[in-house]
Amino acid sequence: MDKIMYYLYHIPGKKIGVTRDLNNRVTKQQGYFPDEYEVLDHSDDIDYISKREIELQQSYGYKIDRVEYKNLGKKMKINATEMTSTFPYPLNKLKGNLMDNMGKTWETVFGKFELDRDTVDWIVNNAQTSMYDAKRSYIYNKAFFEKFINKNLKQAKVNAREAADKALEHIEAMKAELISHSQSVNLRETYQDLEVKETDRFQKIRDWADERGLYDKGDTKTQFCKLMEEAGELGRAILKEDDIEFMDAIGDMVVVLTNMAMLGGTSIETCIDVAYGEIKNRKGKMVNGTFVKNG
Repeated sequence: MDKIMYYLYHIPGKKIGVTRDLNNRVTKQQGYFPDEYEVLDHSDDIDYISKREIELQQSYGYKIDRVEYKNLGKKMKINATEMTSTFPYPLNKLKGNLMDNMGKTWETVFGKFELDRDTVDWIVNNAQTSMYDAKRSYIYNKAFFEKFINKNLKQAKVNAREAADKALEHIEAMKAELISHSQSVNLRETYQDLEVKETDRFQKIRDWADERGLYDKGDTKTQFCKLMEEAGELGRAILKEDDIEFMDAIGDMVVVLTNMAMLGGTSIETCIDVAYGEIKNRKGKMVNGTFVKNG
């Protein structure tokens, strides 16, 4: 909403005053046309303009207002019933007095009403003369409510819904980003955990073999024979389609290979890395279920 502007006007030889509406206050109500008065100052600060009015009245030698402009009309009493709000002014003096009471509020069954630039214009255009007193005018409260309060409430709900939707979209985007980041982090951590766990597993095999003196009394030849034995077990498991024996045979072969590597002066981890280093860039194709490298 635009700020309320206060105009300090001068009718030469007559008076200095303040108004928010020069045309209504000076021309329509007092009968002076724009070329018959001048605007000495203007501001949206009511405290400043009120003090400035007194200063200029003194300076020009006019009668000084006993009450500062900012305090005028503050005692205007609005009579609010269930149906209407009645103002103590006739229609031809309503706008000026309402403007002088800008910011005033009053309670109705529809909530708190307030005088501002928009509501004053609406009141002036919709007010009717009281059938009981021609010097009073009134508006219907529900019409005011529908025009300003309910309309604003509906718009506020729409704005809140739109804001909530945008916030939800933002939250969902953040969640997706966090999930993506989390998955990436978790994946890296999983790989790291697996690497640690695999190393731990191989170390457990070595610890087991060392505790039983295998590295002191064993050699690569005996371990090779053991590997062939386990390979035979694996072959039988495959032919029998025995999943339990299949896993057990592969596990036994890994144990044997771990110990064989240790007896050969290396480690199973190093052997795996060397082998992967050779095959990682290898090109080829599958032939009858077997990968055949190019060249």
